[in-house]
Amino acid sequence: MKVNGRKIRWAGPGDVNAFFGLMLDNVSNLIILASLLTGVFGMPRELVLYRMIPGSALGVLVGDLIYTWMAFRLAAKTGRSDVTAMPLGLDTPSLFGVALGIVGPVYMDTGDAHLAWQVGMASVVIMGVVKVILSFFGERVRAAVPRAGLLGSIAGIAILLIAFLPLLKIFETPVAGLVSLGVVFATLIAGLRLPLGIPGAFGAVLAGTGVYYLAGVLGGGLPSSPEIAVIHVSLPLPSGEFLGGMKDAIKYASLSIPFAVATVIGGIDVTESAAVAGDDYDTREILLAEGIATLIAGLCGGVIQSTPYIGHPAYKKMGGRAGYTLATALFIGIGGMVGFLPYVISIIPEAAVAPILVFIGVEIMTQAYAATPREHYQALSISLLPSAAYLVCIEVKQFIAWSGASVQALPPVAVKTLSVLYVLSNGFILTALLWGGAFAHLSSGDRRRAFVYTIVLAGLSLFGVIHSVMENGALYLPWKAGSSIPFVLALSYLFMGASFYLAKKERADGRVAAYSRLTR
Repeated sequence: MKVNGRKIRWAGPGDVNAFFGLMLDNVSNLIILASLLTGVFGMPRELVLYRMIPGSALGVLVGDLIYTWMAFRLAAKTGRSDVTAMPLGLDTPSLFGVALGIVGPVYMDTGDAHLAWQVGMASVVIMGVVKVILSFFGERVRAAVPRAGLLGSIAGIAILLIAFLPLLKIFETPVAGLVSLGVVFATLIAGLRLPLGIPGAFGAVLAGTGVYYLAGVLGGGLPSSPEIAVIHVSLPLPSGEFLGGMKDAIKYASLSIPFAVATVIGGIDVTESAAVAGDDYDTREILLAEGIATLIAGLCGGVIQSTPYIGHPAYKKMGGRAGYTLATALFIGIGGMVGFLPYVISIIPEAAVAPILVFIGVEIMTQAYAATPREHYQALSISLLPSAAYLVCIEVKQFIAWSGASVQALPPVAVKTLSVLYVLSNGFILTALLWGGAFAHLSSGDRRRAFVYTIVLAGLSLFGVIHSVMENGALYLPWKAGSSIPFVLALSYLFMGASFYLAKKERADGRVAAYSRLTR
């Protein structure tokens, strides 16, 4: 590509590393979807693998192609050769929400797998419409919220969901996982080079996979062969199938819409993260692209929404430009259509892939602190905590689903603890953003703006947008919630905001001096 007569490279060797990171992240999500719906709920494999996965993969194809084009345009505008495309992929939190809270339960209640698929499609269509509408307000939010809130909310997801969950996979199979982790850190963090110029991410997967199968041979036999090795062409074409599930999908809108809002907030966050890294994209365009990709996925059979990934700084550090998003778009899109994704993932052990995600999570956490003013560190740190609650809830819900246990059968103290976890985790991205914003303003001495944030927190908690008392995170009218908790939370936030005015305002130099004493 030429700009002002000068050739600008839109792809380079670093795109290989970045491609493996983004591609494997998306593939893993597709396999999780298949595992949940077929393994936990017993849905027909053919419907999941050859209808739901192709449609969901199409959303990634569309979204990453748009982001690739946006990177070309930004490079042309700035004349730079180091522009990194915004990564897009399948949203992990809503994957669990839709699978465990919508598609799976509809199938269990009705026994109609086709209807469950239609309801999932319709839910994704609703998400897409909501995101397209909200995309026109994203830039205002980005300008109004301090970086501690914007970066803190994605840092929590990065270190606790993107890095910690894969870490569990590493220690499930440490013989492959730790070898792969060592290669990732040696190449992508320490900057060492592998023999023959092999890219670090590819080398890590290669080493981990090789050790995995070698251990199988030395242990008396290879691991079990892939269960699915059939190439099955399934073109995800637009259809009116979603209309058959729209009536039921509206009933689940109180669950699906918050997930859509969460990705919008996440999109605002990652746009700010990319700007910090040097690539200043237009927030509205980033959000509009993810909304369009999600809408197309739902219309073509997908049951997972697309979202901008928070790994832009990590992919930039890998040397990624626009080639990695183009390659991911084609691999995931075509792979979903011809059915080779399940086979590919079945022969690559998860432990060999997980270290790449650990690196991405660590890199994002590092960038969040580096780009946040020092006086806002505490605000950023506290905004990590709602993600911890969501992490615990994911594990608890999976355990309950797999064991067939009933929450009501647990001891009262356990039920109470779970209820508190659900309240803290529901709407966790928005909670994190608002906590970070409130305490960042408070740290800067702006008590009025901090108090405004507590008013917003009170209002949102009243209707379940955050801190929903429903296990599935559903919204409600406060007087119909069947609990006094929404009123208690709203009042508590207002009291917290009022407490900001109780203490005597300290001089700025005194505040800085006190902070310096604590951080020596």
